[in-house]
Amino acid sequence: MTEQALDGLGPVDYLVIEFPAGEADFSGEIAEELVRLVEAGTIRLIDAIVLTKDADGSVDAVEFEDLEDLGPLVALEAELAELLAAEDVEQLANAMEPGSVAGVIVYENLWAAPFAAAARRAGGQLIASGRIPIQAIIASLEADEADEADEANEEEGA
Repeated sequence: MTEQALDGLGPVDYLVIEFPAGEADFSGEIAEELVRLVEAGTIRLIDAIVLTKDADGSVDAVEFEDLEDLGPLVALEAELAELLAAEDVEQLANAMEPGSVAGVIVYENLWAAPFAAAARRAGGQLIASGRIPIQAIIASLEADEADEADEANEEEGA
């Protein structure tokens, strides 16, 4: 990438989506949604791999270009930079359960690129970011609802 292209780069994230043994339903919906995000200009896909962790813990990593049937992802494969190193794959695989399959994507948040570039021009730098898992948000909201229901029941009983 040129220096000018790097100046306009948005935040880069990765996702690891695990499919426990026997629970995967690869209907093509995930691929279609990923293509939709790229085509809409929301993200730019930088790298993508599929990890398989056997019951004995051994891991196999397959780049998209080596998959037999990419379906709608074939249009994205030519743009991939293959950024993930062997050490990255090892770390990601450590989080997986034996017998599972995981999809890993590395992507640029194009929607945030103008903001990120403006922050850099102003002398700022990203020093931390994070993500709250949706399961944690759901659990928190459910706990709040239960607390509110308990409070309402206490007020009625008082």
